[in-house]
Amino acid sequence: MNSLGTVTIDTERLLLRRFEYSDAKDMLELWVSKPEIQYPYSEPIYTTLEEVNNLLKKYISSYEDDNYYRWAIIDVEDNRCIGQIAFYLVNTDNYFAEIEYCIATEYQNKGYMTEAVNALLKFGFTVMDLHRIQISAKDFNVPSRRVIEKCGFTYEGTLRGFFYYDGNYIDRLYYSMLKDEYISRMR
Repeated sequence: MNSLGTVTIDTERLLLRRFEYSDAKDMLELWVSKPEIQYPYSEPIYTTLEEVNNLLKKYISSYEDDNYYRWAIIDVEDNRCIGQIAFYLVNTDNYFAEIEYCIATEYQNKGYMTEAVNALLKFGFTVMDLHRIQISAKDFNVPSRRVIEKCGFTYEGTLRGFFYYDGNYIDRLYYSMLKDEYISRMR
């Protein structure tokens, strides 16, 4: 596996790059303060610029690690930080990684996240030389499940009652893609 860290990735409408402190305002306005975005991903809600800057400090200092992969999703049309995507779990011994992501509400259902996930698939399989990329979603998160299905992941199974969410136990659905499946899909 090639451990390269978070490198810049260009797509048709997006720039995936390392987070910068200048992203704090967009993050706070567009997504990290929004319960409807953060809550389904079990992420905390950030309400002040100080809290967001502390989060950014954690992200930015982690870029020193060549196995740290977290990208700010930048809409190239308006140069705003509209979300994030990461290989948040990277296993160098077994050549696999797991994707997590979130995106601002006004950018949902427009193909932006599908574009970002496809960019990570390409990077993971062709540049990092991963064997497997996995991803999961809570059973009620239909928009996220649509992204996963559009990107061609294979459903592997359900971890029943995995999350305690809003007074209920919620299932976690797991999906994966192997490198040979990705290569076949790209032909």
